[in-house]
Amino acid sequence: MAKIGKFTGRRKKTEFGESALRNRIAHDQYLERLTELAIAMFDWQNLPDTVDPRYMELALFSEGMSVFFEDEVMGFLCLKVMPDAPLNVYEIPMGRTAYAVNGYQKRLDDENSVIIYNNMLHTNSVTMVEMYATRLAELDRIVEINAQAQKTPILVQGSETQRLTLKNLYKEYAGNSPVIFGDKNLDINSLKVLKTDAPYIADKLYQLKTQIWNEALTYLGISNLNIQKKERLISDEAIRSQGGTIASRYSRLESRREAVEKINDMFGLDIKVDFRDDFRQTDDEYMIENESELEELGLKPMVQDLRTRSPIKEVRGREVVNNP
Repeated sequence: MAKIGKFTGRRKKTEFGESALRNRIAHDQYLERLTELAIAMFDWQNLPDTVDPRYMELALFSEGMSVFFEDEVMGFLCLKVMPDAPLNVYEIPMGRTAYAVNGYQKRLDDENSVIIYNNMLHTNSVTMVEMYATRLAELDRIVEINAQAQKTPILVQGSETQRLTLKNLYKEYAGNSPVIFGDKNLDINSLKVLKTDAPYIADKLYQLKTQIWNEALTYLGISNLNIQKKERLISDEAIRSQGGTIASRYSRLESRREAVEKINDMFGLDIKVDFRDDFRQTDDEYMIENESELEELGLKPMVQDLRTRSPIKEVRGREVVNNP
């Protein structure tokens, strides 16, 4: 997993260096946000006190696998794992070594440990999250630059000997200074200012960034339905629109459940894992259940509470009223 952090140490400031720093900060911001969302998605229940679900999910996120076993001194643990031969007929490593950053290592096998995989492909999630973070950060910087171009859409032309003077003048201009002072040696006639007339496309870029963000959430299996129009959404339409999101959950959730079943059988535990509940937001937190089909039958459509999925109101025309 790529290290998340800021540049450290003293370095000479350059235009390229500052730009690279801002690019890195934007990338790290999205990487941290998506990583945090990814490792907080699953609800582990009845885990032994010695097992840290946060560390376990980080290992699955970054390495694609972890191993659950019982240590004779510390009790049950779930750590990063180094798979080893031989493989069984399903290409699952029968040999494996649990390890930790403090130097802890324990040689294990398929008789005293269970490998937990991140998904059905046995791959990590950080690779995809890194890609989305890079794309989002790049769009962020383009939006920022395009917005700045609306403030200073100019090209300043001068001689090489005036470069430092031009930079200082531009700093005053970019800093919104009400008055810019120049010494008597400043040759104004040799300066040329050309308008670049940069088109404003930040709004379209921001819309594209939102779509990519929603694509990243869909990959993680997180609902991202956002209804802005003041029209009710038929539940069938809403469910179909979330098909990709729900399908993305299955691979990782089923991989964890399969491992949990083996762990419980091997160690006599009662561990459970499920996807944390999220919610879909509509204009009034209610959804009409099969409105079009019910209207064709001459029946009154029912409204469903998204939190309880129970029909608690009926619709008369376009008004929602309480049932008696």
